[in-house]
Amino acid sequence: MHLPNPHKQHPRVSKKAWISETAVIIGNVSIADDVFVGPNAVLRADEPGSSITVHSGCNVQDNVVVHSLSHSEVQIGKNTSLAHGCIVHGPCLIGDSCFIGFGAVVFDCNIGKDTLILHKAIVRGVEIFSGRMVPDGAVVTSQDCADVLEDITKDLTEFKRSVVRANIDLVEGYLRLREES
Repeated sequence: MHLPNPHKQHPRVSKKAWISETAVIIGNVSIADDVFVGPNAVLRADEPGSSITVHSGCNVQDNVVVHSLSHSEVQIGKNTSLAHGCIVHGPCLIGDSCFIGFGAVVFDCNIGKDTLILHKAIVRGVEIFSGRMVPDGAVVTSQDCADVLEDITKDLTEFKRSVVRANIDLVEGYLRLREES
């Protein structure tokens, strides 16, 4: 479902993206090519001056919530995965090739590229440098804590890539089905 916000801003969705029929996209939202938006995901930029941009190759999985506060933006970098049930709340900038895990909450922060935030973690009000890893269930709400995060491992880097590949394959498959209908 694509809806305008009260300011009459409509979502802009690439014809090369696949959006589940049960996803809700409201307002000043831009979705690029090769993006997968799963069932029951909500992307909502309806407050004054808010925006959400989802760059190419991203996947926004089932039950993800992305919302942007008034006069703020959410940017989701290329080839980034927002896994099932996570919440991304703006203001928030997420770099290219990141992974935000199941049930994680990310708010008011800058996440560098190639970063992995594992399941049920909370990240708020910090900058996380590129190539870092936030462990399962961690609470990162001070810059001191963010500064000492470990580097991402090679196996987790490959895991991130495999999730992106799988979801781009889904986009291509669903788009073929749509064309055949």
